[in-house]
Amino acid sequence: MLHEELTKKIIGAAYQVHNTLGAGFLEKVYENALRIELERSGFRVAQQYPINVFYKNELVGEFYADLYVNDTIILELKAVENLLPIHETQLVNYLNGTNTDIGLLINFGSSVVVKRKYRVYKNTKK
Repeated sequence: MLHEELTKKIIGAAYQVHNTLGAGFLEKVYENALRIELERSGFRVAQQYPINVFYKNELVGEFYADLYVNDTIILELKAVENLLPIHETQLVNYLNGTNTDIGLLINFGSSVVVKRKYRVYKNTKK
């Protein structure tokens, strides 16, 4: 599995945050806490990492990934009762927008739920 050791450590940090804070906070609280936990573990973490969106080679907007760890893994965090397919699609779009191969969708609901997502490689042949 791609970046398995790194993803295991990130997931462990997410559980540490949830075990310390518990359920019921807004997403931003978990985002800030996870950034602290990861940085204290020696990871490089960019918070609210900007991602430009292009249409036919023209910039049409930008959006922000919650956390970007070691320039390798994008973390999209949620604090909802249940994850929805749109949450997974959002993360895959972030991966495609940054050419990042792997991302973790982490939900801090009543318990931690983690989904690994991978970049979709589009066939550019015509």
